[in-house]
Amino acid sequence: MTKKINRVQYELNPCKSRLKGKEIKTIIRGAEDVVYEGGRTLLAKLLKGSKDKKIIEYGLDKNPSYGAFKPESIEEITSMIDRMIKDHYLRIEYDYRLPLLAYEEEGLKIAREIISDEYFQKVRDSVETGNFRLAETFKDKSREMIFMLLEKIRDKGSEKFMPFLEHWKNHDYKKVQARINNVIFDLKKFKI
Repeated sequence: MTKKINRVQYELNPCKSRLKGKEIKTIIRGAEDVVYEGGRTLLAKLLKGSKDKKIIEYGLDKNPSYGAFKPESIEEITSMIDRMIKDHYLRIEYDYRLPLLAYEEEGLKIAREIISDEYFQKVRDSVETGNFRLAETFKDKSREMIFMLLEKIRDKGSEKFMPFLEHWKNHDYKKVQARINNVIFDLKKFKI
């Protein structure tokens, strides 16, 4: 006989108006460090800029969206998160008895775009400084996000990126190495 699981219940109370693009991106970026780890309350505290023990303990105060909605109340921020759930950017999934946030497909696309933009800026900084250790951290990142990053390098990069790409190629899986080779080839081709 199995024991009945008493799931923590929640009720969505979405704000009435649709969110603007910047608000959506801010919430999605904040959610990046919360999905499958916490729920609506944790994300609301992150967006509020709370000094809550869990926020500090998990390093959520380092998230770029930390404190982005500081003037708003926790209830207002939670209603914005609920709107994101209602509009199918985020969803709730249960882990045993706790409701955790997860991405819907549209939210995941936006998250990958935001993160790949952030990584592109970090790659650009690495190219400028000549320190390529960042490339070694990409190995176990989301493959789709990595491929988006490589497309950004192909589209916005130059031959200055080639030493970084060569270093990266030596520290990643074969499928990523093949994609890196294609980007190097294209950057060389456009150089001529």
